[in-house]
Amino acid sequence: MSVPSKGRIFIIFLVAVIVADIGYLLGHRACNRVRIHEDAAYSRVPDVALVQPEPAPPTVTMTLPGTISAWYEAPIYAQVSGYVKMWYQDYGAVVKKGDLLAEINTPRLDAEYAQAQADLKVAQAKYGLASITATRWRSMGQSQAVSGQSVSVQNANEQSAKAELEAAEHKVAQYQAMIHFKSIEAPFDGIVIARNINVGDYVGAGSGNMNANGTASELFTVADTHAMRLFVSVPETFSSTLSSALTAKVTVPQFPNKKFEAQFLTIAKGFDPNTRTVITEFTIDNGGQKLWPGSFASVTLTAPANKGVYTIPTGALVFQEHGMQVATVDAKDIAHYRNITVGRMADAYTEVSAGLSPDDRIINNPPADLLEGDSVRPVSPEKGYLSTPQTAAGEEDDE
Repeated sequence: MSVPSKGRIFIIFLVAVIVADIGYLLGHRACNRVRIHEDAAYSRVPDVALVQPEPAPPTVTMTLPGTISAWYEAPIYAQVSGYVKMWYQDYGAVVKKGDLLAEINTPRLDAEYAQAQADLKVAQAKYGLASITATRWRSMGQSQAVSGQSVSVQNANEQSAKAELEAAEHKVAQYQAMIHFKSIEAPFDGIVIARNINVGDYVGAGSGNMNANGTASELFTVADTHAMRLFVSVPETFSSTLSSALTAKVTVPQFPNKKFEAQFLTIAKGFDPNTRTVITEFTIDNGGQKLWPGSFASVTLTAPANKGVYTIPTGALVFQEHGMQVATVDAKDIAHYRNITVGRMADAYTEVSAGLSPDDRIINNPPADLLEGDSVRPVSPEKGYLSTPQTAAGEEDDE
């Protein structure tokens, strides 16, 4: 029995639709396969942001903490033991060399001095008697009235009495010098920046004022503040910039809007092994007496930089067994690793003293799996992602 013509047409149409669907699916699968291969090939080439070495700024600037000290600063201790009779200069007093700061009562020293003077008188009397006696015996010895041995004994007695007299004279001179220390005097022109005594305090010779817990402190501290010394601990990596032409801008908390200029004085030619810093000393004119000893200072140092130095982002550095390297990209967008010599390192940028040229294209933050000879795809970073050291410095200055 033959199939009706309408049924035959429906079957043919159904078969055509199925064949078309199968063909579409096969074609779509083929297109997807091609797209997957293309995507895989594309993803195998990493996107990288490129930077170029920038010439380092002509000067190096760093800000470090410092300590301001007086030009001269003398802690004054007692040289005799006794009780404070009176003090005459208080905190902040302007004094001249030799001005009386305080007086000390020394009853024991006074008694010992009186005893030494009495002993001197006894020694003078003994020497006078021994000298007269020896003179007489020498005269009798010339006339053979006494033996030579007796004359020698009297001569020895005279020399012994003379030695005792000289010892007594030195003893009195010693006590006279100590009596002078009953008066505490300023050692030079300056300002009293510390007074640690009161009337009635006991002070010990060479140990200063004995406070409640038994420790000693100086009686006074006098400072010469016509000029100040500034001490800065400079890191080892920046020590090569220190020279006699170096100047520093200094600010102190009490004058936040004023900058003082400090001149380089000297440098300790040795590093502290604990901090890897070197003590550097500057001088500051203090004619206006605005700066005080012991002040904390924020010190900005500016020095000429080495020529032929470039800066790159610190993120471009690669640490490998071959040493410090960067990944560069050639004209065919092929990556190559290159050894470099780095100088000073900061959080954002690092100085490179050898191994780069201005035309090099360097990968910033290279992928960890990037190998020598791999292809890369340079892309432009978002605006603001990178900035030059000069721009960053300008932004800090504006702030």
